[in-house]
Amino acid sequence: MNDFDKEILRGKFVEVGDAISRHESFVIMSHVRPDGDAIGSQLALGFSLLAMGKTVYLINEDGVPESLEFLKGSEKVTRPPGEPFDVEVAIALDTAAKPRLGEGALHASGRAKLWINIDHHLSNPGYGDLNVIDATSPATGQILYELIMALDLPFLEETRDAIYVAVSTDTGSFQYGSTTAKTYEMAADLVRRGLEVGRINAETYDSHPYRRLELMCALLNTLEISKNGMLAHWELRDETRVRLKLMPDDSEGLIDLIRGVRGVLVAVFFEELEGGKIRVSMRSKDKGVNVCEVAQQFGGGGHALAAGIRTAGPIEAVKVKVLAALDEALAVRV
Repeated sequence: MNDFDKEILRGKFVEVGDAISRHESFVIMSHVRPDGDAIGSQLALGFSLLAMGKTVYLINEDGVPESLEFLKGSEKVTRPPGEPFDVEVAIALDTAAKPRLGEGALHASGRAKLWINIDHHLSNPGYGDLNVIDATSPATGQILYELIMALDLPFLEETRDAIYVAVSTDTGSFQYGSTTAKTYEMAADLVRRGLEVGRINAETYDSHPYRRLELMCALLNTLEISKNGMLAHWELRDETRVRLKLMPDDSEGLIDLIRGVRGVLVAVFFEELEGGKIRVSMRSKDKGVNVCEVAQQFGGGGHALAAGIRTAGPIEAVKVKVLAALDEALAVRV
């Protein structure tokens, strides 16, 4: 980010601070099937605003994943109620497209007069009245850390732990190329503020249910690698989900297993969802293969090295189209 962009971002922070000062009631949301960055960002900002005496509602269409229930304050994130909240401001976090908040969350926030959109996805079109989008940031949690520090907002232990989990999970435990010196400096500051690194990493990465191992076995049985060795993909059928009694976050991060195969440049995870929808997750480890551009061909989006699609099935047809598009992207790269 150049100096001009940094100045723009600082100006956006000031606008958010002004909005927080002028209003008293907020509903804070994140995308469906939330991950660590989504829930962590909600908790980080939510507890900061609560400490200021604001009225704050934290909602997510799918609730808090089992794997993130260890986070302090996670019980405050609930599913949307049937009736809209009487709030002044709606804040969408880590959500590249407004519909990804879910119909229930959109209905619950329908009375808000001001929309604030804070995100790090390159494909975010800026659907808020006030948009803070930094595609150079590795996680929305890092943007919120910088915002909270810039505005001198309350920094509670709930905020501290949530920011760490948000950034750690979205950077692959600080190993992806999007990780910057600022990311490590932020982590160091969180440790100085009392973060228990060993405990929280164990909760985040070393506490999986047995069914996750069963899922790994099922996925490996579907693994295919292209003849040139650069494209790997596997799939999760709905029948497997039902048989193993899977939860939505059981598959979180598993795509990195095939992404890590030597020679593989792009990994793809095809997943059947209820109602006939297909979820496609894509990871690239080569800057020459922009999976966000491929995702946008099918109405999806995300980052250059990590993107996703939700589309109508059947899965066989989706696989043919997406793999063909990726083959083309790889051929141009080569």
